Amino acid sequence: MEVTKVLDAKGLACPMPIVKTKKAMDELQSGEVLEIQATDKGAKNDLVAWASSGGHDLLSDKEENGVFTFYIKKS
Repeated sequence: MEVTKVLDAKGLACPMPIVKTKKAMDELQSGEVLEIQATDKGAKNDLVAWASSGGHDLLSDKEENGVFTFYIKKS
């Protein structure tokens, strides 16, 4: 998977990871991939729902050492 942009949202509380994700996605072209790194436990549900509602594809997500990493492909 080729990541176009990486967003560091670690240390941010809800709703900031979503706000920053939306802004970063606006800068991408269709088909490009955004990697988001967040530490907010609510980010998983929020980003999954946000990607789905926006028609974007959540390619994968993982948690490692308290950091949640998401890969979202812009529709």
